[in-house]
Amino acid sequence: MDSSNNIEEPVHKKRNGFKNSLVTFFADLYKIHLFIVRFFKEAFVPPFELKEVVRQCYEVGVRSLTLISVTGFIVGFIFTKQARPSLASFGANSWLPSLVSIAIMRALAPLVTALIASGKVGSSIGAELGSMRVTEQIDAMEVSGTKPFKYLVCTRVLATTLTLPILATYTAFIGLLGGYLNVSLVEGISYTAFVQDFFQPLVFLDFTASLVKSIVFGFTIGIVGCYQGYFSTKGTEGVGKAANGAVVTAMFLVFIEEVIIVQITNNFR
Repeated sequence: MDSSNNIEEPVHKKRNGFKNSLVTFFADLYKIHLFIVRFFKEAFVPPFELKEVVRQCYEVGVRSLTLISVTGFIVGFIFTKQARPSLASFGANSWLPSLVSIAIMRALAPLVTALIASGKVGSSIGAELGSMRVTEQIDAMEVSGTKPFKYLVCTRVLATTLTLPILATYTAFIGLLGGYLNVSLVEGISYTAFVQDFFQPLVFLDFTASLVKSIVFGFTIGIVGCYQGYFSTKGTEGVGKAANGAVVTAMFLVFIEEVIIVQITNNFR
């Protein structure tokens, strides 16, 4: 009798643990839903914190610009170098600029930009708001009658949403330069001919899909970073978890959104 109780007890604990995890998961989803709904309620209602939005756009852009420049150039250069042997085996070297343009504009530019912003900007937002939460600065703002959510959350989410498409466009052109440098060194093609071949296969849908991706990725990075930091707890340990959670969650969601948007875009081709 005792042995059977000992066996049933761990099974019962496992069931309760799974049940509690499931309840916590759906509770977190509901909490995130309320957080997003609150953003849309407050972001577009006066008063508007335009100065803070501009300042955050500057912070987001400058914080990522150097790394994006280096990464975008390397992506364009390396992709061109790796794609050349495959095209050369079919005698299709002339298609190289077109292949680079399709890869960069349709996928690489917005995705690479979003991943870099997730690491640089998302972690920064999570750590900054997390430190403000654990030091009770946000609580002090609420007591003083100000609106910390509008000033801290809405401005940062709007900044990432507006700035990421600009950064993605910049990444695309830096990738173009990287691809041109590789082609120019090997085949001696002129810049004018490369640019013409680069833009020839692109259609309006490619630019639209890239823009939509960048906007969605920017909103995701901003809302995840703000959510992780705004509800941070447990002192300095919570700040570290908020920064790490912002990066991991944002990157995971970016890949999921990439798959979904690609599937939707392909239905219009």
